[in-house]
Amino acid sequence: MRIALISDAWHPQINGVVTTLTNTVATLKRLGHEVELITPDRFKTYPWPGYPDVGMAFLCGSRLRPIIKAFKPDAIHLVTEGSIGFAARRYCRELGYRYTSSYLSQFPEYFKLRTGFPMWISEAYLRWFHCESANVMVATASLEQEMREKGYQRLVRWSRGVDTELFRPRDKDFIKDPRPIFMCIGRVAIEKNIEAFLKLELPGTKYVIGDGTHKDLLAKKYPAVRFTGYQQGENLARFMAAADVFVFPSLTDTFGVVLLEALASGVPVAAYPVQAPKGVITDVKVGILSENLQHAAMSALSLNPQDCRKYALEYTWEKCTQQFVDNLVHIV
Repeated sequence: MRIALISDAWHPQINGVVTTLTNTVATLKRLGHEVELITPDRFKTYPWPGYPDVGMAFLCGSRLRPIIKAFKPDAIHLVTEGSIGFAARRYCRELGYRYTSSYLSQFPEYFKLRTGFPMWISEAYLRWFHCESANVMVATASLEQEMREKGYQRLVRWSRGVDTELFRPRDKDFIKDPRPIFMCIGRVAIEKNIEAFLKLELPGTKYVIGDGTHKDLLAKKYPAVRFTGYQQGENLARFMAAADVFVFPSLTDTFGVVLLEALASGVPVAAYPVQAPKGVITDVKVGILSENLQHAAMSALSLNPQDCRKYALEYTWEKCTQQFVDNLVHIV
């Protein structure tokens, strides 16, 4: 199948959407599909308000249309709802093409936290964006239920995978600090609620792996915490495997691929009982979900790393990519 994937999120951004898209594209190609990836690097971009590291390709329709036309796709999927996704949606509607889309992040909540922009406006835009999609792909049952209650239709499941060769149990001596090691990995920004983790009274050492708008402020406020900045590939996997508990304080994520990366590394999870963790941590043997995050973190220390690894092995990129393909529709 010839598949056009349109996304406003791509490298050098580091987030779950980019991780998902990178692995999905690679797996699609291994399965024999042809992929045309249309992302911001193909257009002139401008910083998005509140997200200076995210480039938005405004008014890109005139350059996007010839790319899609020349590729002659069998299926078109709108990964994100930004300016490139908007231009592709408009093109499909004008030509009468059927297309699918995905709901990958709680953008209205993120944008309000960053800029104060009213959520009802963002939510109205997203409902409009997805209202004519042949299928709207969501990652978990909890997100599907929430969206159905908001009036979304034609919802289908597109789960996530994890690279279990990269993320695997390793020697914990990679970190020399006093144990236990409680670790949080992700964008250091207000919407990730990282300070809820930093405020916890926990023994041992806290680690924050990642970067973002709040990193310098939080590093000054919590000098005992180890802030490493962004890590990728082998080095990220070594840090992850060296942790004793992975703490996920986010209240707004829709999935959290990093949860699977922790479990694949044999590291149990502590999180709030909200959408993303409830969708991923469905076995009490691999994670503790509690409104008391400190209790969750301490309780997770007693969980068996082998159970975590076994659980993560069920989440392969091959399985979820085939699920993605099954959800696609032909453009005519």
